[in-house]
Amino acid sequence: MPGGRLSQQERQQIALGLADGLAYAEIGRRLDRPTSTVTREVMRNGGPTAYRADLAHRATERRAHRRRRSAPAGPAAAPQAHGRDPEAVRAYEETFTTAMMASGSPKMMARVLACLITSDAGCLTASELVQRLQVSPASVSKAVAFLESQGLIRRERDERRRERYVVDDDVWYQSMMASARSTAQIVETARQGVAVLGSGTPAAARLENIARFLDFVSESIARAADQAREILHSKPAAPSEPGPS
Repeated sequence: MPGGRLSQQERQQIALGLADGLAYAEIGRRLDRPTSTVTREVMRNGGPTAYRADLAHRATERRAHRRRRSAPAGPAAAPQAHGRDPEAVRAYEETFTTAMMASGSPKMMARVLACLITSDAGCLTASELVQRLQVSPASVSKAVAFLESQGLIRRERDERRRERYVVDDDVWYQSMMASARSTAQIVETARQGVAVLGSGTPAAARLENIARFLDFVSESIARAADQAREILHSKPAAPSEPGPS
């Protein structure tokens, strides 16, 4: 039923939809399920090319069994400020993580980044990340090192000399600019191939067209990111006062 756990039949329909090349949104519509549910199910069970309904169903049952066994010792969802529902926040973090995984981020890196982004302070210590995500310190350390190398987070020391990991408001701008620089490198490499393969040959023409296309795209991304950068620093609008009845 919509909102409940996926059935084995629904997982078979997801597998058939993937085999037919359907988008997650279309599969979700056919099942009367949110797109995020389908995306999370597929990414959690091998991705679109390796998803198998029977294996996914067994894996879900094993996870549920482990959760039932560990539930008495497991921590409750962390208390939330502003009257938020802790379980709703936890579910949203998982949805956000799945969206980043679908765009190519490794799972643990996506989980750490989602956890930082959804914290009001935008920064957490390693021990806080371990507690929130219920993973090993080594997993957090590896994820943090990767995110730092990509310029997505930075380290700082608090007043107690503890190391904190910070996600700045500029993180998406920096990510877009890094993507543009990476694409520009592909453009340069493609144009080197034109000289190697011989100008006027089919292979060289293909590389030149790739270079022209990616050059336009990377310049457009960088220009749009510069123009929109201030949006990342805007303050949330105050709620409007209700008018007189």
